[in-house]
Amino acid sequence: MGDVAAKIKIMPNSPDVDLDDLQDRLEESLPQGAKIRGFQRDDVAFGLVALLPTVIVPDGAGGTEAVEEAFDDVDGVESVAVENVGRL
Repeated sequence: MGDVAAKIKIMPNSPDVDLDDLQDRLEESLPQGAKIRGFQRDDVAFGLVALLPTVIVPDGAGGTEAVEEAFDDVDGVESVAVENVGRL
């Protein structure tokens, strides 16, 4: 089995959320075996900016589910959605 790369869209619950701090908290929340390979930012509207981390997880049962749940529990996160998934 190999690894899977997933681009995940993280919407903060307010335009006032410190995105650098949110990035740090997302990285700290990762389950064992997962890692972030980089972040992109996407201007949504009215000052709201989405974070788009590319997460590498082992290819196996559950896929990105554990990462999605961990990100959803981070303070300041409104929603989590997987945008793209592909094998490495």
